[in-house]
Amino acid sequence: MTDAPDRKPRFRLTRRRLILGGSLIGGALVVGYAATHPMQAVGAILQGGGDDPEPSAFGPFIRISDDGWVTIVNKQQELGQGIHAGLAAIVAEELDADWDKVRVIDARSNVRAYGVQMTAGSNSIASNWDLMRNAGAGARAMFVEAAAARWGVQASDIVVRDSVVSHPGSDRTATFVEFLADAARQTPPETPLLKRRQDYRLIGTERVRRKDSLPKSTGAQVYTQDIQRPDLLVAMVAHSPRFGGKLLRFDASDALEVKGVRQVFAIETGVAVLAETTFAAKRGRDALRIEWDDSEAEMRSSPDLVAYFRDIAAGRTDVEPGSFQSTGLSPEAPFDGDVVEFAFDFPYLAHAPMETLDCVARVDGWDVAITSGAHLVTVDQVQAALTARTVPGRVDIEVIPAGGSFGRRGGMSSDYVVECVRIAKRVEGRPVKLIWSREDDMRLGYFRPMSHHRVWVQVGSDGFPERWRFHSVCQNLLPLGPNFTATEGIADSPNLSTATTVDGRIFTPSFPVTVGFWRSVGNSHTAMVMEHIVDQLARKADRDPVSYRRFLYQKAGDTRRLAVLDELYARAGWDTPLEAGWARGMAVHQAFGTIVGQVAEVRLLDGRPIVRRVVAVVDCGIAVAPDQIAAQMEGGIGFGLSAALYGKITLKEGIVQETNFDRYQILRMNEMPAVETYIIASDNKPTGMGEPGVAPIAPAVANAMLALSGTPTQRLPFVNGARNAGFSIFRSGTKPSGD
Repeated sequence: MTDAPDRKPRFRLTRRRLILGGSLIGGALVVGYAATHPMQAVGAILQGGGDDPEPSAFGPFIRISDDGWVTIVNKQQELGQGIHAGLAAIVAEELDADWDKVRVIDARSNVRAYGVQMTAGSNSIASNWDLMRNAGAGARAMFVEAAAARWGVQASDIVVRDSVVSHPGSDRTATFVEFLADAARQTPPETPLLKRRQDYRLIGTERVRRKDSLPKSTGAQVYTQDIQRPDLLVAMVAHSPRFGGKLLRFDASDALEVKGVRQVFAIETGVAVLAETTFAAKRGRDALRIEWDDSEAEMRSSPDLVAYFRDIAAGRTDVEPGSFQSTGLSPEAPFDGDVVEFAFDFPYLAHAPMETLDCVARVDGWDVAITSGAHLVTVDQVQAALTARTVPGRVDIEVIPAGGSFGRRGGMSSDYVVECVRIAKRVEGRPVKLIWSREDDMRLGYFRPMSHHRVWVQVGSDGFPERWRFHSVCQNLLPLGPNFTATEGIADSPNLSTATTVDGRIFTPSFPVTVGFWRSVGNSHTAMVMEHIVDQLARKADRDPVSYRRFLYQKAGDTRRLAVLDELYARAGWDTPLEAGWARGMAVHQAFGTIVGQVAEVRLLDGRPIVRRVVAVVDCGIAVAPDQIAAQMEGGIGFGLSAALYGKITLKEGIVQETNFDRYQILRMNEMPAVETYIIASDNKPTGMGEPGVAPIAPAVANAMLALSGTPTQRLPFVNGARNAGFSIFRSGTKPSGD
């Protein structure tokens, strides 16, 4: 047996964590929370002296060729959300390009040319709206100036439409191609004239459709799994089955006997097997004999962790709380009068995208070449550089589409990229393709964290909240800083508008189970907390859930939510009767700047919810691509409903039990409800759409179930014993103390 090399503990604060925490987390790399923070200077430092790999006179995002094609460079990751089409449409609108001759290519890693490259927080359209509009308008102005100079006319008299420049007064016209050389010599204006919304001809129309449907439908789309290189080696890694487990020793003799296996060696995360094929790498890994050191590993089972979280919320442990909101109330002040108590338990959730984690890397001296469906390109670039002991500017990442992610490829640790670079460094000069199996992907995190929320509400004589108290327990998604993602959707909720006092405390336990960003992040559980509580309070006050919410929104002065609520009420036919055994449930929630309201039509079959129809209303600012907005809403509802019905990762003595889709059940096609999406017209800047549709579906279904059975939901998922008895929901007269 070969003893494992000494290495640093997996979860201590390392130089890498400190660099990422101190240098980047405070800026635009926090997922979705600081999108407009200026990072260009930081980006230039990270990139070094790199230039745009293919400079263009029209800036880094636009290339126009002499065959008439306009190519838009997409610096965001295409994860299946269709972001490439939306960004291209913004440019094409201001450029007045022929949409039928617009194509999109993915940008390689280049911070100097493109700024910080990240796709996270439903932020791609919102953070690039002004940038791409100005890019398109600036290029258009260059063609206008070129035409005005050649024809000797006023620039204000020039018209551009569908890649054709014209002067109506003299009936002269020319294509972009004919003016290409002249336009390229013009200096783009610093502040180009932008269109008004009423003048849009492309944005907001059904013409803005995906441009990658054909290759994805025919199988021609290239993903990381498809990449081949001369002398390519395939790597698979044997990891500890427990979080925090360490390699003690291993015997590779049987693995090296497998045909095609070339090398076996220990790395920081386990034992790597390098082979000529995936099949050989898998067989070689299976043949390893390994002893693990579990002295610092997580050994508890899920019921133990649930009990632990409940004890934390009750103040029975040494986990100290932090405050996420404190208004008009001492933390120790007891409630009095009519007090209602609520408690919610949420499990770990896997991301489970169709493409498992993979990466291709080659290390050649100071140079590192990576091909990956990278989510946070700049973070991956920094992490790869630290791993290979080079500078970020010498790390080139070829970004290609990913077969889903839902946040898994967006971890700040870049775990699978770092693992691939570590292996490639051991065989310097040869490309390595790292492949995680489905079991690896499901078993190793980084999960949506489990959480527990305990809430007390003191209700006034009018049935509306006078005081709120929250005890929220959740691991932190970030290596440093406050645990703010765990309570997003609570602290800024208009449901608090009638309260004179709010006491919110967040408890952040730390233990080895790894957690990460999951589609809609903290909203994935806080929406359930806030929206299911509101329906229960409305029921207690003998008021309709719509009128109850309307009062709260009016009190908060939340005109956007009121508009969504009124549209949802009308579109869902809230007041119209349903057949016997069916009920409607509603939820309205804001995430990433977007407000989404959903009404679900539900019946119960042996206690299990059957959802047949969901009506969704969304206020996402200017709708760039209505068809994609509808698609994102449908996908988000399917994703959220899947998790609400079935989703859970459970541990048995520290080992994940759901390692494939046979045990991690997901929504089937025949279970998907019909979805109707309605978009609120707006003049506001676009906000996010990739994630906001996920969070409201669970409380909408729970509220319909409440209407049918009178029984609140206290934990998710709904199916598989999800509604077992736990805390008493209504306990009038309870007076929670400060502890």
